Amino acid sequence: MKQITRTIAKPLIQSNQLFILLSVLAAWLSEQYVILLLPLAAGLLAVLTGYNLVIALFKPFLKKPISSYDQEDYDQQQFNQWIAVSCIGLAFICFFSGWMTAGFIFSGMVVAASTAALAGFCIGCFIRFQWHQYQYRRKNTASEQ
Repeated sequence: MKQITRTIAKPLIQSNQLFILLSVLAAWLSEQYVILLLPLAAGLLAVLTGYNLVIALFKPFLKKPISSYDQEDYDQQQFNQWIAVSCIGLAFICFFSGWMTAGFIFSGMVVAASTAALAGFCIGCFIRFQWHQYQYRRKNTASEQ
């Protein structure tokens, strides 16, 4: 039986990455860390319900049919979104607890990851691949014993 793989058009994923990047930079530049609630809320909605508000807002701006764009794996996007939500959530907590250095570290990880993704290297994809490799090796090592 063939498994159906859910995908998302790459420009929509890039719009989400850009939204996250610009939100964090706006929070940094304005020193209004409450701005982090925007990508945090959108990201939480995406990981908890599967509905990504940012992607839905940008979808009408695509000029070609969605299927004509390069596609990215939905599960990978969800994994990446969990990482972003976790880091943004921790950054928000740190900034409002007065732990500015930790806030910049967590939000800086989001900036680095989204910048790298927009440039073509997905850090979350690399992490998820390594995790799957680890699970595979562990499973095969256990079955050999």
